[in-house]
Parts: sequence; structure tokens; C-alpha cells
Amino acid sequence: MTIMYQPQGVCSKAFEIQVEDGTIQSVQIMGGCDGNLKGLSSLLRGMKVEEAVQRMEGIRCGVKPTSCPDQLAQALKTAL
Repeated sequence: MTIMYQPQGVCSKAFEIQVEDGTIQSVQIMGGCDGNLKGLSSLLRGMKVEEAVQRMEGIRCGVKPTSCPDQLAQALKTAL
């Protein structure tokens, strides 16, 4: 399954996430903090969707009510 997601309230512009049998296969993030998001994408590869959502949901970026990890969790919830 391919998840295309447009995050809200963050610097990133779009996510493309590949999920197979409940496991994240790849994450591509357009825009945002390049190095941090490449690292996050690498860490998520091979992780179960449920675990990724649990770990990232609710993370904030400074005073913003959301963050790129939180928005990734919202995108991944569509695969549950």
C-alpha cells in the first residue's frame, strides 16, 4: 500500500510511505529538515506501523501543536 499524505502545520510538504503487511518499507519526505528527516525515514524502515504511530504521535516541534513525526503518525494511521 502506498500512502500519499500532505502534512499540515509543518515545514514538510508531502510524504510518500510504502507499507506492506503492516510493516513500513520506505518513507520519502519532501521538504523540511533534510538530514533529520532522512534519518527518521531510515529508522522507520522495517518498523511495524503500530509501533511507529505509538512512538511518534503527539511529538511537538517547539511551540507548534504538531511536528513532522506527529504528522507521519497521522499518515500511518490510515494504514491501520
